[in-house]
Amino acid sequence: MAQQPKKSKSRLWFLVHSWLALPIWFFVLIVCFTGMLAVVSQEIVWLANPDVRASKPHDDAPRLSFQEVLERMQQSNPEIAVRFLSQPDGSHFALHAGVTLPDGSLPILYVNPYTGAIQGKSPDFNFEGFTRALHGWWLVPFTSGYSWGWYLVSLLGLPMLASLVTGLVVYKKFWKGFFKWPRRSHGPRIFWGDLHRLAGVWSIWFVAVISITGTWFLIQAILGDNHVTLSSEPVVPVIARDQVPLTADGTPAPRIGVDEAARIATQAIEGLDISFVSLPLTAYSHISMGGRGWYPLMFQTAEVNPYTRKVDSQFLLGDRSALEFVTESMRPLHTGDFGGLPIKLIWFFFGLVLTLMVLSGLLIWTKRTAQATAAALKRAERPARVRQPPRETPVEAQP
Repeated sequence: MAQQPKKSKSRLWFLVHSWLALPIWFFVLIVCFTGMLAVVSQEIVWLANPDVRASKPHDDAPRLSFQEVLERMQQSNPEIAVRFLSQPDGSHFALHAGVTLPDGSLPILYVNPYTGAIQGKSPDFNFEGFTRALHGWWLVPFTSGYSWGWYLVSLLGLPMLASLVTGLVVYKKFWKGFFKWPRRSHGPRIFWGDLHRLAGVWSIWFVAVISITGTWFLIQAILGDNHVTLSSEPVVPVIARDQVPLTADGTPAPRIGVDEAARIATQAIEGLDISFVSLPLTAYSHISMGGRGWYPLMFQTAEVNPYTRKVDSQFLLGDRSALEFVTESMRPLHTGDFGGLPIKLIWFFFGLVLTLMVLSGLLIWTKRTAQATAAALKRAERPARVRQPPRETPVEAQP
């Protein structure tokens, strides 16, 4: 019986250790919640800001080509220099135009794809950027390489993957639990436990995707900070000076327009759907453009010589190695940014399920730990009972 106080103290220290894990649980919960919001953050900005919308002036208004948008922008704002045009994933979004203003600033403007009118300017840090930065690296700035916030968040991929594997091992015949709804009449502990298992079964594939891609972000940071690259994308050389045709006064000859460059690229690259165009920064630069091909998780690009009308360089799906197919697929698989709004809604829903699963696990763990702590404290307050030896009968009292 003399060992009872020692065991009681050991139990109390174990409970203190359990309570110290509470901040980690909340950290996981916040990462899951912010990731769920980040998936649809662009759509939330679209709902809140009319400047982001591609509003039609009338029902049968046709979309302008990139060249027509450029011309209308330059007619109404001759002082700006357009660096690139980009169409976000979804025709309901306005075009993004990166421009250079006379004061040297480099804002991104929202441009109506039906009228070419500038509708507004993107803030330096909007809701979309905030949620993605909070989820991805906890707003910790990047100074020399990846921030420690990036490492902290991406490290969660490892325990998440381990929890998936151990959960499948513990939950025997998990496939039978797809339609076992939570029991409400057995108390909150049973309800949250059932909900946790139900959410876990339905989100097996999603947890696998998120944990594997999250682990890749950790590997990516390690490779990047050690200056190791897996990309085989070619470095596009500038156009040689002697290959730039000159006019009679010695200035570079006019270049082809963006639409003509796009026509040349789509003829040379079958199935190329151009969604962004980068204009030449100098007389020796190419017109760069690209878009998704048959595989929606990666982009194909082409560099068109604006003088010779040839595709001087390209980086297609067939140019990737097997390893690049895997690594370049990681980010869109993690964010759900590859199939428009339907895919984002699926990712949002299962992100909500994952968040509820973490919340239910947190509530189960907290209640168990709280009950165990209360029981341990009661035992500690109770005085230890030491068995007394039996009293001997006095000799005088013996018959």
